[in-house]
Amino acid sequence: MNFGAMDPSTASAGRETRPGNFAATRWTLVQRARGVSPEARAALGELCEAYYEPVHAFIRQLEADPEEACDLTQSFFAHLLSGRAFAAVEPGRGRFRSYLLGAVKHFLAESHRTAAAAKRGGGQRPVSLADRAGMETTTELQVPDPTGPAPDVVYDRQWAVSLVERAGEILAAEYEASQGPERFAALKPWLLGDPRTLSQSEAAGRLGLSDGAFKVAIHRMRRRFRELVRVEIAHTVGDPTQIEEELRYLVEVLVRNESGGG
Repeated sequence: MNFGAMDPSTASAGRETRPGNFAATRWTLVQRARGVSPEARAALGELCEAYYEPVHAFIRQLEADPEEACDLTQSFFAHLLSGRAFAAVEPGRGRFRSYLLGAVKHFLAESHRTAAAAKRGGGQRPVSLADRAGMETTTELQVPDPTGPAPDVVYDRQWAVSLVERAGEILAAEYEASQGPERFAALKPWLLGDPRTLSQSEAAGRLGLSDGAFKVAIHRMRRRFRELVRVEIAHTVGDPTQIEEELRYLVEVLVRNESGGG
């Protein structure tokens, strides 16, 4: 897959995410309302849904039992959705991606300590994720397989893949609603690269378009895709100035994944 269409130097083409409308993004809404209002709860629910796969992938690297990994993932998001984890989050905290990674590390460490205390017959006072959400991996977590990628790398990789997939799903829904599923299906192979199985002339002919019109359609589709990726990123950063930096990191992670790097 060719990620040239996601070049961050051109990813700002089209509609911009400006500071004036930035305050309504999901992460800043959660920060501002601390997860209490219905709007903040809905925003938090969307963020949790978007980050389920990255968190599960991270936990799966540390927990050998697939069922236990699923249980831990569900428990973590149940705690997060309760709102307690955001009690002490500071406005402008930063990227939701980074915050959530610190939060899940802390959650796993606390789960380990609670389980250990229960085995010894003791109890332990629950601690809010927000108290130490930025902590690094502790020695109390299971040691990942040294032959595999680091859990943090797996988390970022799945974050990037999930974000691109969400943008693609929104793009597909837009095209199918406005132009029909056949047109999107014909254009989709050129979204992130040039397919080997069908030429542009052949695809254009199937849609009844000239070669030039088909190239324009591909350009517009890619441009809209970049806009949607930017919107998804904007939902998860604490400051609009972080959008470009996060976009560059997204491309870096995807390219590294495509090249097989850890």
